[in-house]
Amino acid sequence: MLVEGISDQRALEALAERRGRNLDAEGISMVPIGGAQSIGRFLKVFGPQGLNVRLAGLCDAGEEGDYRRGLERTGLGSDLTRVDMERLGFYVCVADLEDELIRALGAATVEHVVEAQGDLGSFRTLQKQPAWQGRTTEEQLRRFMGSGGSRKARYARLLVHALDLARVPRPLDLVLAHV
Repeated sequence: MLVEGISDQRALEALAERRGRNLDAEGISMVPIGGAQSIGRFLKVFGPQGLNVRLAGLCDAGEEGDYRRGLERTGLGSDLTRVDMERLGFYVCVADLEDELIRALGAATVEHVVEAQGDLGSFRTLQKQPAWQGRTTEEQLRRFMGSGGSRKARYARLLVHALDLARVPRPLDLVLAHV
């Protein structure tokens, strides 16, 4: 499974764990590729021109084009639509992983998770910044998750653990179902 970064990996590992799956025991490897621009290189190594293993992946909406071009250049299709990409096992998060998780949980629940981590003061400071005043709490939470070192990866796991398993975001649900 090819994912853009560590936060995607942490979220999917947590979801698999919550669903009672052991990806290692199932022979499923998850590879954070260090950004969508690297997808072509990884598809050449693992795809039909390389090791020819069964592939799946997850990306943000802003990087969908990079994934599409990578899939096409490595012979996995042409003029691919999002539906075509999904048939190949590649799923797109609306906006990004954090957006998917925040929408699934709701801002109030995410704030409770932030508070439980002792980060509510830092989040409130961000909310007071002129650039973030007047924005929705969801937008502020996305920015907060994306700032500060390893915050994205840490919160990806925590937010998945807070999810009702009946409300798992579609791309996360489907990419795990694919593998």
